[in-house]
Amino acid sequence: MTNLAELVAGSVESRDGTSIGYWKTGQGPAVVVLHGSMESARSHTLLAQALADDFTVYLPDRRGRGLSGPHRHDHCARTEVEDLEAVLREAGATLAFGVSASGAIVLEAARTLPTLRRVAVYEPALVADGTPHAAWLSRFDQEIAQGNVAAAMITSMYGLELAPAIFKVLPRRLLAAITEKAMQKEDRKAGPDDITLRKLGPTVHHEGALIVELAGRVDEFRTVQADVLLLGGSKGLSFLKPGRDALAKVLPRSRVIEFDGLDHGSSSDPSPINSTGSADAVNRIAVEVRSFFGANR
Repeated sequence: MTNLAELVAGSVESRDGTSIGYWKTGQGPAVVVLHGSMESARSHTLLAQALADDFTVYLPDRRGRGLSGPHRHDHCARTEVEDLEAVLREAGATLAFGVSASGAIVLEAARTLPTLRRVAVYEPALVADGTPHAAWLSRFDQEIAQGNVAAAMITSMYGLELAPAIFKVLPRRLLAAITEKAMQKEDRKAGPDDITLRKLGPTVHHEGALIVELAGRVDEFRTVQADVLLLGGSKGLSFLKPGRDALAKVLPRSRVIEFDGLDHGSSSDPSPINSTGSADAVNRIAVEVRSFFGANR
């Protein structure tokens, strides 16, 4: 199995000139693995490790994180696709994986780019019925503007239906205070280049805006020519499952797999915000992704 100490950094320019950095490891055909919300390129190191014996894995940082440049005022789904396209071109890749918000990006890329041959997405953030799930964004933006990242994170967890059941019985102010203490502890231990929760918090605005932009547009994916693997967990986000079911009906070539016992974060490394993550869960997903990407190659 490839050692992740062999990760090599690189970068490309997106269409608007923004630098998009990535980490690369492995050998074989190129696969681009795109991280989700409140994550960075390093959030899928376990998945990269599981694929690296058979594939050259590219792990880009989406804008606002790590090796990549900042968001611009006109950031939208097209910007995300252009960033992904730049990495695909650099890698010579026709295979891509995405999770949650980046799953939606990968599907939009498959719809608009001719180069993608196979894509795998884990619980893509496509809302089937057009419900915007955007009422929280104005409060989130106000809290970020006030420098209250902890409160904004609680707001986004409610807005994106990520809050555990216990959050419903605890006051928001208490939850924000607990979150702030956890962030301060992480800040004290972090190096200057570490991607902390405080740094990631403001990026959630763009994830919410992306969900709103693509909501209710599942039917547009009828034109996707790539083979698509639709993945999810039995304990995943319930409001995303109708979109996944609708995609299965409209995509010309797709396969659906639901993993018993896995949740929305199961494709990602364990972290402070992914406490249920595990190497076992990642490996279960990797087995299916490896088989799908390797078929008839």
